[in-house]
Amino acid sequence: MTQLPVVSARVSNNPVVPNASGAIVNPAALPPADIEALYVHIPFCFHKCHYCDFYSITRQTPERMDAFVDLILREAEFWTSPAAGPKPRLRTVFFGGGTPSLLPANSMARLLAGLKNRFDFSGIEEWTIEVNPATAELEYCRMLRKAGVDRLSFGAQSFNLPELATLERHHDPSDVPRSIALAREAGFTRLNVDLIYAVPGQDLESWAMSLNAALALGTPHVSAYNLTYESNTPMAVKKRLGRLVPIEELAELEMFHHARRSLAAAGLQPYEISNYAAPGEACRHNLVYWTGGNYIGLGPSAASHVEGHRWRNRPHLREWEEAITGGHVPATDVEILSPSQRAGELAMLMLRLSGGLNYAAFAAKTGLDARTVFADQVNRLGGPGLLTADANAIRLTESGLNVADAVAAEFLSPA
Repeated sequence: MTQLPVVSARVSNNPVVPNASGAIVNPAALPPADIEALYVHIPFCFHKCHYCDFYSITRQTPERMDAFVDLILREAEFWTSPAAGPKPRLRTVFFGGGTPSLLPANSMARLLAGLKNRFDFSGIEEWTIEVNPATAELEYCRMLRKAGVDRLSFGAQSFNLPELATLERHHDPSDVPRSIALAREAGFTRLNVDLIYAVPGQDLESWAMSLNAALALGTPHVSAYNLTYESNTPMAVKKRLGRLVPIEELAELEMFHHARRSLAAAGLQPYEISNYAAPGEACRHNLVYWTGGNYIGLGPSAASHVEGHRWRNRPHLREWEEAITGGHVPATDVEILSPSQRAGELAMLMLRLSGGLNYAAFAAKTGLDARTVFADQVNRLGGPGLLTADANAIRLTESGLNVADAVAAEFLSPA
């Protein structure tokens, strides 16, 4: 394997250096730490869904996608070269997008093998790839499984054709069970189905139908997200122009609680506000995010976090390509969090978990006693019944879940 020049030799001993295109992150100057998780952003899509604000591009050639693989592998080497700084000791890998399964099979196989050659995968506990139900193929799934991928996530979103049309999803409801069957034939047992509720025009009956259709597939994990109108997406524009009517808040909450009851009754317990799993089937990669772990992201727009230093790659394929070719990763939204900021954000994230803000886990990450630093929040919010505190953790109540974002925001400023 040909190594790139060590990035630290190009930029100085500061972890983040200003650059004409934003900033350059210097891996060798970051704090020493174990990197638990790797995220790879594959930005290619055959169609841009109207609710999606993840960075993606359409109409790319196989040649451009193959060249993209070369550059992802070169970017990976930035994290294997430095003698100092954080060390990838990966437990989880996640390929998101975009549509990762849009990569041609030979390009994907080369990417999987190349990452395994550059990082130590001996400790991998979970390797997830997102797959579009409209494009799933048996041989492609077999290739992924043979390479070591053990978990697939399918974006069903809805089993109702008019709702799929509203979301601008270009697949048929029948594609989802077909894809799940192909994945199982290829040897996958760890499978997830994504659903979206509060879609304009949706009611509780149609949402229940989608939930039942997902449950009928028997996957050990289901994600159920409320539709959000991210700025500058086509759906947000339609909302501003009055071309669609959002679901009322009370109806949205009714859908949320119906999902919690239905999925739990089927053996998929909520372990995070939007995620439900059978015992042992929680998404371990996402748990790294929600518990303040260290992770690196490869590809345009991919986010990274190392001991309070966080950034994302610039969300533009050409700029990203030029940066990697030039031997550095330009970053944007760079932040170096203070200990207080890290503690507040960790508390906010952990409150999303059913296990809540666990005192021992919080202390291990921050050195702080959550019972002391959040005593005021517990007193103010516990009285109205929005959260509860016991000997192990602070947790949202069922009432607190209705205003989870507002409650969590109160924890951003520890005492």
